Formats: sequence, structure tokens, C-alpha cells
Amino acid sequence: MTAQGGSSRPADGQIGIALRRAALATERAARQRMSAERHERLAAETGREFHVTMAATHRRIAERHHIAAQLQKKYAYGLADRSAGGGARRLFMAAVAETCGTSSAALTLVGADMAQLALAASDQLARNAQDLEFVLNMGPARDAAQSRRTVCAAGPAMEERWPGYGAGLAELGLASVIALPLKSQTGCVGALTVFDPRPGLAECGVFGKVADALAESMLLGPDADPDLYGETDHRAVVHQAAGMISAQINCSLDNALSLIKARAFSWGESPESVARKIVSGDLKLHY
Repeated sequence: MTAQGGSSRPADGQIGIALRRAALATERAARQRMSAERHERLAAETGREFHVTMAATHRRIAERHHIAAQLQKKYAYGLADRSAGGGARRLFMAAVAETCGTSSAALTLVGADMAQLALAASDQLARNAQDLEFVLNMGPARDAAQSRRTVCAAGPAMEERWPGYGAGLAELGLASVIALPLKSQTGCVGALTVFDPRPGLAECGVFGKVADALAESMLLGPDADPDLYGETDHRAVVHQAAGMISAQINCSLDNALSLIKARAFSWGESPESVARKIVSGDLKLHY
């Protein structure tokens, strides 16, 4: 599903599911704060560094659950407002972008080779930016996931760091970008990328907290929903088209995918648009 897709009505039960998840996250946050307070009392009584460390850990986890609850509530309330008003469906990533203080944000899942496996975007602008990174195989989400560090750039520095991609962001009207790794216990599963037309966008504390909440609650936690209420796009049509090209011209899937990306870039279209033409038979690639 693209950032602009979906029904004008939320799926049955999604508001209730989001509110239940928010309530569970709120309960977990409260338990973690209680544990933090207990270790803080023990630290004061014993002076042991162990309790200081444990208190800090519980505080950090409590904050993660608190942010997760806030994201779920914003999504649920947004769904209710749009449903009552008959507007377009409210996206979960729109709640993420709002929490980050901007209107455009994307979550990208990557494989071991750092290639995009799936994405979810708050709006068409964020989707276009992630399509560009997918086509060019370069950009902030890829770098953040690979380095497991926050990556940021603004203005001319975007083009200097990512030739072609930075210029593409500027053409989209974006002046700054920040990407944060979505870390797991064993590595990194992707990145949260925040875009803004303002050149002064700078990382603030909430960015890291949102990325942590997404990774540990939405993607990997006990109430994990990697599809983000059906918003995650696994680029199925692109991979279907790549399989067709691979069979037609006897090349590897990687080479077939590269052909789709090259055509999308040269035509200024999304990879999905090119792929749909291939699948429908309207476009045949001969190399």
C-alpha cells in the first residue's frame, strides 16, 4: 500500500486495536517506572552502582513504552477523526512524523545487504524520497542502518554526501533529512528517516526515542505489527516484475531489479509504476 492508498474508512477494529496496544504500553511504562523507583531507593540506601545502572535502564524502557503508547493513541484518534469527517485514511506513519515535528517520515526495513525490503511512509513526499533511495541504492536510511548511527544532512551537504539522491530531495522541496537506525539485540533491522522542507531540522531527543519505540514495540515487541496496520509495502509488484524479466532475458534477479530501477530513474517514475507496466505486458525490456 502506498502512502496515499487505502480506504476512506479505517479497517474494522483498528481503532480498538490501537487503543488496546496503547493501554498495554502505558501499563508496561508504569511497571518500568516502579522498578526504576525501587532501584533508585536501593541505590540511595546501599550506594551500589548496580542499582543506579538498573534504574537508568528501567527509566529508558519506560520512556520507550510511553512513546509507543503516544504513537498508538495519535493513530487511533486520527483514525476516528478522519472516519467521522469522511476524509482520507489516517496513516500510522503520519502519527510518527507528527511526533517528530514534521509532516514527512518513513520507516525502511533492510536485509543483510542493506537493500530495502519494505517501507512505510507518512505521505507521498516521504514515499517519493524512499523510492529514490531504493532506485539509487544510496541515501540516509541505508547509511544509518549500515553504520548503526544517526545520519543527517541539510542543503548542499545532501548532494555532497549522496550525489543524485541529494539533488533529488531538493527537487522534491526537501532541505534536510535525518535517519536513525532501528536497532535490535542482534543488529539493525532498518531505519527511521525524517524529512523536512526547513533547512534547520536538527536531531532532537524525541527522534531517538521514537526510533527505539518503533524497533522494540512495533517491529519486535510483544505486540509487534511489522506491517504497521497494513501500511508496509513489500514491493511485491517490483519483485514480480524482476522475476518475469529474469526469465525473459535469462539474467539474475539482481540484474533484473537493476534494470527496473534504471528505467524508473531515467523515466522519472516510481519503480512500482515501471513494474506494473512490465507485469501487464505494456513494457518489455530487451537488453
